[in-house]
Amino acid sequence: MKDKVAIVCGSSKGMGKAIAEEFVMRGAKVTICARNEEELMETLRFLTFKAVNELHDKGAPERIIAVPADVRDYSSMKRLVEETVDAFGTVHVLVNNAGGPPAGYFEDFTDEDWYNAIDLSFMSAVRMIRLVSPYMKKQKWGRIINMTSMSVKQPLDNLILSNSIRLAVVGLAKTLAGQWAKYGITINNIAPGPIKTERIEELSRAKAERENIDYETALREWIEQVPMGRFGKPEEVAKLAAFLASEDAAFITGTTIQIDGGAVKFVL
Repeated sequence: MKDKVAIVCGSSKGMGKAIAEEFVMRGAKVTICARNEEELMETLRFLTFKAVNELHDKGAPERIIAVPADVRDYSSMKRLVEETVDAFGTVHVLVNNAGGPPAGYFEDFTDEDWYNAIDLSFMSAVRMIRLVSPYMKKQKWGRIINMTSMSVKQPLDNLILSNSIRLAVVGLAKTLAGQWAKYGITINNIAPGPIKTERIEELSRAKAERENIDYETALREWIEQVPMGRFGKPEEVAKLAAFLASEDAAFITGTTIQIDGGAVKFVL
């Protein structure tokens, strides 16, 4: 990935941060973004320090930029892409990553809740792809990676919003993969299972409150679904993202790859 230019959305923490770190350590030029500017700047300092000290890369500060941005806001995303192109000249890799919609059942949500979830989990990907695709088409090379969830392959009981809306991202990716292969652009989805992040903690707290159980019990119930008997690590997801962003994955497009320790039970 040396000198490839990547935008990693939602990269101040969790899987997004791990993916940005992996890209930086592989020599990419990386734009990180998040809504929380304080957390974002802390991540920028961490990535720069790590690259300088572990890669002995004195040019690392020029290879990593941070742009506060909200993936639900078009003008914010437009600025994100413009600042990336101003700094690095183009975009080679896009990682669409945003926090998931709230947990709950069908009866829990209003029309407004559904529209908010669509904006967060689907339209954010649509808009970011629209913004970066002209650069990818022009250079005849691009990698688009959408972070989804194991729920696109095996619905989760209390995640009606995620189960429904994330599937739209899969349909979008599959369609564009066929249409844009001629430009050298690949589009794939990563479907994480139980990965130890703030999202799992959030869902576990919601489950504990809803079912009147303690938080630790709610956490253990996630692991009980996983044959490997543990949570996945954000760094493991990052390795998969780096592979899909590389030259080695040039013949892989339109796929959805789960990384879940065997939690998904389907065959195909």
